[in-house]
Amino acid sequence: MTNFELLGTDFVTVRSKTAVIDTIAGTINVEVLFGTDLKNLYPQFTLSQDAKLDPKITGKVDFSDMTNPKVYTVISGNRKVRTPFTIFITVQTPTL
Repeated sequence: MTNFELLGTDFVTVRSKTAVIDTIAGTINVEVLFGTDLKNLYPQFTLSQDAKLDPKITGKVDFSDMTNPKVYTVISGNRKVRTPFTIFITVQTPTL
């Protein structure tokens, strides 16, 4: 995996900064803008050629339960390597 993006219902990014992908730990840490509707997000993964994602993303995803982060598994092109990635979302602190 080389990139992770979160889009809102208007298909514009809701990230406040670049997602941190740790391929060793199998984690993705992403901060979203204050006020983001976490129930209606569209995650996008950039994978290497022929790799697949499980579960397949078919529409908007609810990330509002931040105590139970979503896990997606990247399956290699030859289908022999399965790497789970846990997505940890934090919400940007509002500025006053």
